[in-house]
Amino acid sequence: MTVNVLPPATSEKDTPPDPHQQAPLEPAKRRKHRSPLAYILVTPAALAELLVHIIPMVLGVWIAFITLNQLSIANWVNAPFVGLQNFVTALDPSSPIAGQLYGALGRTLLFTVIVVAIAWSMGMLGAVLLTSSFKGRGVLRTLFLVPYALPSYVGTIAWAFMFNQRDGAINRFLVDDLGILQDRPFWLLGGNSFWAIVIVTAWQFWPFAFLMLLAALQNIPGDVYEAASLDGASLWKQFTQITLPMVKPANAVLLLIMSLWIFNQFNVPYVLFGPASPEQATLISPLIYQQSFNNWNFGLGGAMSVMLLVVLLIASAFYIRMVLPKGQNDND
Repeated sequence: MTVNVLPPATSEKDTPPDPHQQAPLEPAKRRKHRSPLAYILVTPAALAELLVHIIPMVLGVWIAFITLNQLSIANWVNAPFVGLQNFVTALDPSSPIAGQLYGALGRTLLFTVIVVAIAWSMGMLGAVLLTSSFKGRGVLRTLFLVPYALPSYVGTIAWAFMFNQRDGAINRFLVDDLGILQDRPFWLLGGNSFWAIVIVTAWQFWPFAFLMLLAALQNIPGDVYEAASLDGASLWKQFTQITLPMVKPANAVLLLIMSLWIFNQFNVPYVLFGPASPEQATLISPLIYQQSFNNWNFGLGGAMSVMLLVVLLIASAFYIRMVLPKGQNDND
């Protein structure tokens, strides 16, 4: 009887090195062998980032510590340094400027919460409805993206005509067609101006939420919903127990991006009300613009911008810290 004896198993350590195989480079040597083409390709983007973002941001911080107005703007390089005086003026409760700042900050926070809630709800509803396959789904997806694809200036001008007190489509629909209102209200003056900004901004941003959530929903396997249906789960339970947990990572990024964009909203109130209208200063960014360019107080406007930047950075860091998993936060 013959017995076949298998050769002993060899590990990678026992395997003799291949003389023709090149040894991996050490990190330092790998950096030395890196092609300069990578740096050449990155240079234009780095220069653009430097000119568009870094240098203006540094100058903006510097302006916050000097007195820059219509008298010193001609020789702004030699403008007098005042330290924290602009910040003290902006935060002093006894000054009228601080009252405007605190009021605009509170309205901007309320505005951000309302618009994010409306845009997210409309985006989620549209994404859920257009996830399933039916005839004409592609046409609806395209139409839903029109507000996001349309230039902000063009869309806001169209809404300004619709909000016209006498001949606007909004008042005609509410007063003449539905009969909900007896008088034609002013939408671009007084207290209704806040809701005009909310409506236009939510209309512009909800397609972005729809696009992000639709992409997240398409990554959920259909077998999960089929199994839940067989177990007798209702549509609401499927939404709360399956859909929301599965799109949580996309939601975390979406809510952060939308909150930052909407909190810094400037285009809509500027186009709706004009640069000199008092209603434009409803939000914080237009208020900073008015202090800087209408009142020629660039130092105070720069101080407000720096404080806004610090507040948003702290809020974003806190949000990221709360949203990230606990184990990942411990490793940071």
